[in-house]
Amino acid sequence: MAQVLEFKLPDLGEGLTEAEIVRWLVNVGDVVAIDQPVVEVETAKAMVEVPCPYGGVVTARFGEEGTELPVGAPLLTVAVGAPAPGAADATAPATQGAAPAESAVSSEYSGNVLVGYGTAGPAARRRRVRRDGVPAASPAPVAPAAPVAAAPATREPVVDGPVPVISPLVRKLAREKGLDLREVRGSGPDGLILRADVERAAVAATEAVRPAPAAAPAPAPSSAAVGERIPLRGVRGAVADKLSRSRTEIPDATCWVDADATELMAARTAMNAAGGPKISLLALLARICTHALARFPELNSTVDMAAREIVRLPSVHLGFAAQTERGLVVPVVRDAGTRTAESLTAEFARLTESARQGTLTPADLTGGTFTLNNYGVFGVDGSTPIVNHPEAAMLGVGRIIPKPWVHQGELAVRQVVQLSLTFDHRVCDGGTAGGFLRYVADCVEHPSVLLRTL
Repeated sequence: MAQVLEFKLPDLGEGLTEAEIVRWLVNVGDVVAIDQPVVEVETAKAMVEVPCPYGGVVTARFGEEGTELPVGAPLLTVAVGAPAPGAADATAPATQGAAPAESAVSSEYSGNVLVGYGTAGPAARRRRVRRDGVPAASPAPVAPAAPVAAAPATREPVVDGPVPVISPLVRKLAREKGLDLREVRGSGPDGLILRADVERAAVAATEAVRPAPAAAPAPAPSSAAVGERIPLRGVRGAVADKLSRSRTEIPDATCWVDADATELMAARTAMNAAGGPKISLLALLARICTHALARFPELNSTVDMAAREIVRLPSVHLGFAAQTERGLVVPVVRDAGTRTAESLTAEFARLTESARQGTLTPADLTGGTFTLNNYGVFGVDGSTPIVNHPEAAMLGVGRIIPKPWVHQGELAVRQVVQLSLTFDHRVCDGGTAGGFLRYVADCVEHPSVLLRTL
């Protein structure tokens, strides 16, 4: 007899609590190998393929393409130990303790699914099913469940026991609406409460307390007067949540300075004229940032309010803002402080291209310790950046344009740029932030300053 195992949408990490099914890679009846990608999903940050940790025959899929599922919802079921696709017992669940039938389908399964990477690498430990048919630490065999869409909308509210909520955003929304989640009916699998359930309950509660009109209601406004409603989801929704959290939790402040970038531009021209790989301006600014952070490590940190501690981080993982058709993303260059200008240029190019193609993995988008935001590409001079939570600072760079400037006591036309630093006032005071920004400006105006640190 075959064991039918249920594979659920895994925890995607970094606050990602849901994903949209873009494309199924397998059909019911297909034989899948361990760690074979079975579905392509779009999270709020990236498009990734999800590998299945089981090998066997696909017996059911849950959710059509375009359906948004919460973390923990069933994705598919796999009959492990089935003799062949379409056999009579391929979908029959095994009884507790029964040994699986011998077959060509592997009865191994891998460890936790690592979204965006697969699980077949050395970091993922593989385990075998024991001869008694019970895999160590595996989920209990379950029969194929009904599709998510078939969950009854009239499920009774859960009053006793834990409330079926996975997403912290749902809990936060319920608090803001003043709702008791025990009184909200969940439309997700096993009564899981989704954001849509909370929003419907909030509307219903508002209608219940609204007084009856004293006179006949006025005609409803036309759809043009109401305006277009655009769902705040996907990348736009993730950006909204993160920026709102930053503004709510981080007491930020901003300082800025104009700098003469003429010498920096001349240095880049000379470096590129010498032959070899071209060096980008962003790479030179990144080198300046990493040297400045070595002098002012307070800004390469994060705040742990639960422990009431400032955590200074040993390495600089530099995020940079990249605008794509899917919205704003912030890829991260690992160990930026140890890279050369050539290495930084190549990594910026690789991550930017992946961002445009929508192939960045969650690992490419998480773990940053400081962000460099070159908004000058949009043709603007200045901005007050919002700190990329949970980091402590962000450097903004405006466009570099010719401006009148006093140079060596005389008025001249120079290449001028505005630099702005937004920082978490909990990690340092204005003196430290000002010192950092001034050092960055000095390096922009006189690149030879960096020679003292090489």
